[in-house]
Parts: sequence; C-alpha cells; structure tokens
Amino acid sequence: MGKALAFDFGVKRTGLAITDELQIIASPLEGVSTEIIWDKIAELVASGKISDFVVGDPSFLGETNNSEPVRKFITKLRKEYPAIPIHEVDESFSSRDAMSAMVQGGMKKSKRRDKKTLDMISATVILQRYLGQ
Repeated sequence: MGKALAFDFGVKRTGLAITDELQIIASPLEGVSTEIIWDKIAELVASGKISDFVVGDPSFLGETNNSEPVRKFITKLRKEYPAIPIHEVDESFSSRDAMSAMVQGGMKKSKRRDKKTLDMISATVILQRYLGQ
C-alpha cells in the first residue's frame, strides 16, 4: 500500500492532505495556488509513494459553481497519471467541518483566517472521509 493524496480543489486555491503509507492517518499537507497545482502533484508523485488520489466532489448534493472545474481537474489527473486510481468523495460541508476542527483544536483566529489553512484542513476532512469508508 502507498500514500493517498487528497485534494480540496478550488479555482484559486487547492488544499492538499496525505496519509501515511498504511493509509491509517490523514495529515494536512499544504494549501497551494491552483496555478501551480500540477507542478506540486508532479513533485509529490516523484518524491513519494503515492498510490491513490482522493478528490473532493462538490456534486453529491447537486451542481455547484465548482462542479465543472473539479470534473476537468479529475479528467486531467486521469490523463496525466493513468496508473494511480482516483477516488471521488463527497466534500459537502468539509469547509464547515474544517473550521469547526480548527476552533476545537485551539487554532488562533489569525491562522483560521488564512484561506490556504482552511483549504488544507478541508482536504484532510475529505481524506478522513475516504479512510472511513
């Protein structure tokens, strides 16, 4: 088994989270500008043992503004990395759950305002949902 890499994909920013090699623990990785996401993915795939991709799908409760960009992202991910399986996970309320986790974890308000942090924690929530399936 290898590491699962999760994405909370957004048009401006994308949150990333990763598991350990046994896929037991989900950990936040970082929030990056979506402009550089393909470079970041290439770096992670080249340097790590990525065996799975997990993508938050906003369409489980119906179409959203982000549904089409996420579908395009998944299509390109399949094309660029055909050997790595892609798992789509319901991302409904992941941002709300991420904010709640940050508050309960005692994260300072100034850090919670950082959108990259929220995206990164949202990706972790999505990855935890995948692991719990």
